Amino acid sequence: MTIVAAVEGDGTMYNVKSRIATEFIDDAEIMETLAYAEANKNNRQLIESILEKARTFKGLNHREAAVLLECELEDENEKILALASEIKQKIYGNRIVMFAPLYLSNYCVNGCVYCPYHHSNKHIKRKKLTQEEIRNEVIALQDMGHKRLALEAGEDPINNPIEYILESIDTIYSIKHKNGAIRRVNVNIAATSVENYRKLKEAGIGTYILFQETYNKKAYEELHPTGPKHNYAYHTEAMDRAMEGGIDDVGLGVLFGLNLYRYDFVGLLMHAEHLEATFGVGPHTISVPRIRPADDVDPNNFKNSISDDIFAKIVAVIRIAVPYTGIIVSTRESKKTRERILKLGVSQISGASRTSVGGYVHPEEEEENTAQFEISDNRTLDEVIYWLLELGYIPSFCTACYREGRTGDRFMRLAKTGQIQNCCHPNALMTLKEYLEDYASARTKALGDSVIEKEIGSIPSEKVRNLVVEHLKNISMGQRDFRL
Repeated sequence: MTIVAAVEGDGTMYNVKSRIATEFIDDAEIMETLAYAEANKNNRQLIESILEKARTFKGLNHREAAVLLECELEDENEKILALASEIKQKIYGNRIVMFAPLYLSNYCVNGCVYCPYHHSNKHIKRKKLTQEEIRNEVIALQDMGHKRLALEAGEDPINNPIEYILESIDTIYSIKHKNGAIRRVNVNIAATSVENYRKLKEAGIGTYILFQETYNKKAYEELHPTGPKHNYAYHTEAMDRAMEGGIDDVGLGVLFGLNLYRYDFVGLLMHAEHLEATFGVGPHTISVPRIRPADDVDPNNFKNSISDDIFAKIVAVIRIAVPYTGIIVSTRESKKTRERILKLGVSQISGASRTSVGGYVHPEEEEENTAQFEISDNRTLDEVIYWLLELGYIPSFCTACYREGRTGDRFMRLAKTGQIQNCCHPNALMTLKEYLEDYASARTKALGDSVIEKEIGSIPSEKVRNLVVEHLKNISMGQRDFRL
């Protein structure tokens, strides 16, 4: 099945390569896709043909994916989940990349109705970290064992200008505490200009992340009644400007529960198709957050919440449709839910997260109304690492691809062929060994060392295997930061 690059819509034109938001996310195309999926949800022959195509590990277009998501045939749904697991294993293996968010400021000028940072919330405690406070937060994160952060800040040109973000990134990269170091800073800040994206690229960021929240333009404008974020086109076209600014690793995501999930699922895949068609590089990551309780925000006020079963199927079909992308699930989700979806396609999770400003040094801040949302998984990082090891996963603190220049189309070529494992698997083992030596509890270290010993044998190249063994010995003797 081929989706025509440009077709007549309802007063608009669907064009995957258009630089206009309402053309590459065309409402008429989404509605036609949903109708097509509904009409074919029990079409066994079509579903089998789509699954056969998916088994080539080259992905699906948004219409094909929508049919799988809508499928009601129980035996075919079992095949969908099994195929998602198979694809995840082929591309990403049993590695799970670890990260933590770092909230710099909750000052915000927007009126987003689902976020407690909205400007009209007068009882939330507003806070912006100084550079010294950032330093203390980063040391606290390093002392847990984290190597990768996602910076978060509200949109406020006075309190959170781009200069503040850039200075904060420089501060984070400069901190070396004991054996700790933050080696990759991903950034989740408001849509901005090409010039500012160039500045972020020059500052050495990893991935630029921006959630769309919803792709339905009418719903989007209602959910963002005031502030710069109200501008649907400027927000939706942000990834194009980021690419123009030289950032070739970008991360998409919607906030499930705000709008009809089927609509946003299709919009999300259309956005991924647009980036690949226009720039030759699809999204480095896709996040799948669900709305959570927070100060001044009650999820019960939003009528589009999705069940755990639907959530799991969304993750599985995204993995099938966009096999190369990293799928992120945060501590918004419970241990039980995260365990279920890890095998369906998730490749990155957060651990020991705080969603408050200053929450790592002062956890009590979480109770002082500075948190963006309530966390479901409150375990320590060591507990999360032990849990992953018990489940047969390799917790990875690797940042090698970014630091070796394997970004954008270079990363995509490796990911799409599965060759990324030749670098990522050894690097995961070496960064796990660093964690075990520097931060792990006795029981986690014992389990982790046994897992590493077992996993070394799965490295196919004898040369690489011998090199990894040598590096692991050197790590045990105090050396750090080996990477392939």
